Amino acid sequence: MGVFSWLTGSRAALPGVARESAAALRERLLGLNRDTAPWTVRDGAPEGVDLVAEWRIVDAEWYEIFAKAGTRRVFKVLMKFDEAQGVVRSADQEWSVEWRAGTPDLSLAGSAFRGQQWE
Repeated sequence: MGVFSWLTGSRAALPGVARESAAALRERLLGLNRDTAPWTVRDGAPEGVDLVAEWRIVDAEWYEIFAKAGTRRVFKVLMKFDEAQGVVRSADQEWSVEWRAGTPDLSLAGSAFRGQQWE
């Protein structure tokens, strides 16, 4: 990790933690999926990345819960593995949510940001 790691959101592993292969990490992240979670981790091939983590806001089982919570923004995290460097690069996409007749209408936010957002 370099001097500017705090700008890129990079953080070194704790001492004694061995590096995993990209394939093993992919399987572990996909293994986080469960029916009771309001998010999902899926293959990112359609977006040109390795994995995507996103809220299930358009899933019929979940959008009513998001609507009752008054959700106005949701995020999609695009992940790309760099096995040579031993890092996962990620970029966040923020989506604005407008509710119409109880169902979500998603639109991509007009601003741009590269990296992770902390709020």
